[in-house]
Amino acid sequence: MYKTHSIASLLCKADGSPYSGIIDLPEHLADCAITDIVHDSRLASPGSLFFAIEGHESDGHDYAVAALSAGADAVVAQKPIPALAEAGNQDRLILVADTRIALAYAAATFYGHPGKDLAITGVTGTNGKTTTIYLMDSIARAAGEQSGVIGTVETRYLLSDNSHQAKEYVQSCATTTPDALALQKLLAQMRDAGVQSVAMEVSSHAIDMHRVEQTPFAAVAFTNLSQDHLDYHHTMEEYRRVKERLFFDFEAHARITNCDDAVGAGLAGKLKAQDTPVITVGICESDCTSHTHSASCTRDICASDLVQDSHMTNFVLHTPVGTAQITFPLIGRYNVENALVAAACAWSRGINVDDIAQGLSQAPQVPGRLQQVESSVGFKVFVDYAHTPDALATALAALCEQTSGRVIAVFGCGGDRDPSKRPMMARAACNGSDYVVVTSDNPRSEDPASIVADVCTGLDSKKSKFDAIVDRREAIFYAVAMADSGDSILIAGKGHEDYQIFADGTVHFDDAEVAREAIDAIQGQA
Repeated sequence: MYKTHSIASLLCKADGSPYSGIIDLPEHLADCAITDIVHDSRLASPGSLFFAIEGHESDGHDYAVAALSAGADAVVAQKPIPALAEAGNQDRLILVADTRIALAYAAATFYGHPGKDLAITGVTGTNGKTTTIYLMDSIARAAGEQSGVIGTVETRYLLSDNSHQAKEYVQSCATTTPDALALQKLLAQMRDAGVQSVAMEVSSHAIDMHRVEQTPFAAVAFTNLSQDHLDYHHTMEEYRRVKERLFFDFEAHARITNCDDAVGAGLAGKLKAQDTPVITVGICESDCTSHTHSASCTRDICASDLVQDSHMTNFVLHTPVGTAQITFPLIGRYNVENALVAAACAWSRGINVDDIAQGLSQAPQVPGRLQQVESSVGFKVFVDYAHTPDALATALAALCEQTSGRVIAVFGCGGDRDPSKRPMMARAACNGSDYVVVTSDNPRSEDPASIVADVCTGLDSKKSKFDAIVDRREAIFYAVAMADSGDSILIAGKGHEDYQIFADGTVHFDDAEVAREAIDAIQGQA
């Protein structure tokens, strides 16, 4: 139970200064004692403060009367609510410029500004966020820290009890970055459980919707940028600007960018132009054996001497304070870039090179990120979350380097999302594989066959053979049945997800699970 706050004290920064966006806070409400904060009218009760949030599908302002009827003491809104006046409750309305920002202030205050007691690293970018936070978690644990992660796959941290044992708290996430209220509550729970460091994904939606407002960062990091979320951001320029706000508009002790990505290199240049310190990372193609650094190396932290096989990547990690040989249990050049971002974040917090090396060498398999489906057949099957053209191309390239036979790609595109990337995904698949099987992803409200048809407009028979099978289970069985010894199959788009979303509901569907069933089926026929 967190302590009671007055409304006036809730709408304040960590230093006690009031939120500048307050338009009208009636005097009789300023000292009102609040014991809970909600933005769902169904959770309102006596002593609660209801925040009316404008969403894409519904508007919280429409539920203000319901929240008061359920017992809420007052409503925080960003526009007048005629229904309140009609119900005689106009005197219980607080007006602010932006309820999302006001909610972030109130949530941080209500939960005691937990970010001040945690070393939080926020990772943004189109691809690689999930893998990077898992790598950071592994490094933190190698350094002896009690660590937690918040991201697309899960929220996870150790729950200590009064005995000498501890169990892990794990919860799946509805969004990549929780809303401001859920985030501050979660950070407070982590703080109270003794967590010291947190690695979290920060999506562009989270930045734009002020979910991480009032969250102080030990470090913020950028992985890369490619086309995604244009159904929300509309243009790549807007998408880029939102991502970059994490580096210019938020409190952070360190800023890290992957300069092997063109946008990351540009971001580093902008930060340097403003005399803002930035740590740059990248893969060095030249000799870095004399590192601190070689004359031709322009990165602060880099990797050299990459040697890959089908299960791991060996490379030399170079930092300003020393080098280390890394035996990295992930494949793909892009995963080395993720490792460098994680290493730089750890180094910026004072973690030594030996602990960084140990954490990277002990890195776990990230669920749904180039995850190999175990089998005794002569070909390999991988499940990956790649759902952008760049991510699909990168994952296929990693498999091409390790595959003696054909690379077979199985993928689809989500419904109610940016349709312009559908043919682009097809082109990436054709360019990176020998055989393409187009299928469904999460169709949502759209017709699955129509989405598949949109994707197929980007296929090129001169570059790759292909088929279109709308049913995803059937498509996976088809790809497994056609595979020969030495081939690799990439099942892309859903990764860790264990469901498919259709217009009439959500059903259980796990790519890895279905792939195992398909493999068992052909083994049973042998």
